Amino acid sequence: MLGWAILLAASLIWPAATRAQTASPPLILEAKIPLGQVSGRIDHLGIDVKRQRLLVAELGNNSLSVVDLAAGKVLSRIAGLSEPQGVAYVPSSDSVFVANADDGSVRVLRGADLAPIGRIELADDADNIRVDSARNRVLVGYGKGALGLIDPVSLAKIADIRLKAHPEGFQIDETGTQVFVNVPDVREISVVDLATGSTGSLPVQGAGSNFPMAIDGEAHRVLVAFRSPPTLMALSSQDGHVVAKAETCGDADDVFVDRKRRRVYVSCGQGAVDVLESVEQGYRRLARVPTAPGARTALFVPELDRLFVAVRAASNEPAAIWVFRPAS
Repeated sequence: MLGWAILLAASLIWPAATRAQTASPPLILEAKIPLGQVSGRIDHLGIDVKRQRLLVAELGNNSLSVVDLAAGKVLSRIAGLSEPQGVAYVPSSDSVFVANADDGSVRVLRGADLAPIGRIELADDADNIRVDSARNRVLVGYGKGALGLIDPVSLAKIADIRLKAHPEGFQIDETGTQVFVNVPDVREISVVDLATGSTGSLPVQGAGSNFPMAIDGEAHRVLVAFRSPPTLMALSSQDGHVVAKAETCGDADDVFVDRKRRRVYVSCGQGAVDVLESVEQGYRRLARVPTAPGARTALFVPELDRLFVAVRAASNEPAAIWVFRPAS
């Protein structure tokens, strides 16, 4: 009888253990696209969905790589930039905007052939770029505290929105009327009314180094990843109250919402992507997917259903774009 009891217990435990061991991770590494001779830090990524081109701001290399995702290779590299940070494709004008930290310029390239077509001078540390499609404007964070508003047709700066310090990650909300801005130097999340330019702020509850941000439009939430301590904080985009908190990987630099799967991806310089799922109480970690140390820049593209992670060159890894496919 004792023998049969042991066998029965084993028969119940073994299938569960086997399922746990063989279950697919929520992100599957599908490909590594080499970037070639690229040295130093890689900053933000952009996407031209129509042409399936990934835009890679190679800050340490003073260049912009254009990756042909269909072919799985670098299509071209644009040299002579000045510490490029932010990069964005603007569909309305079929152009690419590249913000440069060192000289504060925004270089504009034609979408089709990537020929230079304009340059806007801001100030030092031109950084993140977002496209305000509703008003056909390009927003660029720069300097000691401003969002520059640029007309993508005339290629001229038309206004500034002043902030208390240099802006890092920022996002336009689901209504298109507000922009939420991480201002880590003053431990603040600024809220800007895009119609009037007036600003307010949201609490950070003692957390610091708030760099990446995402908008969950369906849940009406602003997701902010803090580095100190490593935390994901979800705030209501309607009244600013804290909805939920969750621990994340260290040195977070990008955060994205996968609406199809109700998941959040947090890309971290410690060499991992945290995959969190939305639950009733907040967020629960599904997995910590390994990448490479220092690989904190990423981009999730819902139209292609892929997460791209930029891996800088290291002794054991060449510079590359790692392509992850979300598991259903």
